[in-house]
Amino acid sequence: MKLLSLAKSRKSFRTYDKNGVPAELRQKVEEYAKTIENPFGIPVEFVFLDAEQYGLSSPVLSGEKLYIAGKVEKKPYADVAYGYSFERLVMYAWSLGLGTVWIGGTMKRENFEKAAAVKDGEMMPCISPLGVPAKQYGIKERLMRTGVSADNRFPVEKLFFSEEYGKPVTAEDLQAMGDAAEIVRWAPSAVNKQPWRIVCKDGAWHFYEKKDKGFVSDATGDLQEIDVGIALCHFVMSLEEQGKKPAVAVADPGLTVPEDVCYIATVTC
Repeated sequence: MKLLSLAKSRKSFRTYDKNGVPAELRQKVEEYAKTIENPFGIPVEFVFLDAEQYGLSSPVLSGEKLYIAGKVEKKPYADVAYGYSFERLVMYAWSLGLGTVWIGGTMKRENFEKAAAVKDGEMMPCISPLGVPAKQYGIKERLMRTGVSADNRFPVEKLFFSEEYGKPVTAEDLQAMGDAAEIVRWAPSAVNKQPWRIVCKDGAWHFYEKKDKGFVSDATGDLQEIDVGIALCHFVMSLEEQGKKPAVAVADPGLTVPEDVCYIATVTC
């Protein structure tokens, strides 16, 4: 399946068919998880946790049998690296027909951290169930999706700019990106805030975080930096699909941006 179709068809699933993940698919996901790298060279360790064995659950989920927890050392750019790496795994799982949903708060965090053996100096910002989606959404799931307008996305003009922050993106810049802009639009984010903003300038794409209050804590790190890592993952994967060789660097171009916006990374080909 083309990446654009994969990104647009992938949804957050909170209701599963209760049969668990077929053994051969679980093995594929676990093997793939070991190969994932991110542009920041910060290892993210994935741990697969059986819900019954560890007594794990979440009040917003039903039917789940297996969880994925990701652990990362607390250090600069760990949040962005975490989002990038975890989204690689999420997209691969969906390519196999397995559902996921990013969860950072609606769980007994201490139980998951104990099961995942999170050490001092590490953080486990999010977890996700992994399973075959139920054929129908549960009532709670339908209400949650409606509450965050889960099927809606900002127009590309609100997320991408040309030459300077806030200046409408040009048709030429969009053409140079191929499907990347649309694939980034469909990246998931905490309560669907879509906090990434990208400025195209001199053949480079500069990623920024538009900050909202209430998304940073000691337990989860900066959830919106994680979201930018997710969007960055979509962008890089799209360029790779086009046969390009994207490079990600931290090289602030010094553009003038609003006070609630901070630079994250730059992509070049």
